[in-house]
Amino acid sequence: MTEPKNPRRSIARSDDSGFFRGLTDQFKLVLRLMGDKRVPFYLKALPLGTLVYFVVPDLAIGPIDDAVIVGLGTYIFIEMCPPNVVEEHRARLRGESMAATDSDVVDADFKQE
Repeated sequence: MTEPKNPRRSIARSDDSGFFRGLTDQFKLVLRLMGDKRVPFYLKALPLGTLVYFVVPDLAIGPIDDAVIVGLGTYIFIEMCPPNVVEEHRARLRGESMAATDSDVVDADFKQE
């Protein structure tokens, strides 16, 4: 049996072609989520804040702290976004279509008057 997909799983998977491919996919996912109207504005402030932190010179020496803050900021942003929106964008990045499932279908009768 296969395990059900976890919508919270990071887009960088072990079967990716490499580290930089995973970073590129993560960056694309963040950009798509930033442009999606279903993601609350206050969450969109998180990646913007990490970008400002990355650009503004700080007192710590070296790029490691910047990389940690940017990585942590993008991770928290993706984790806090609505799971169905994240999974939809991940599927599109993988080139998959989002087919309707039984839980997405509403059974109703239509009466025209």
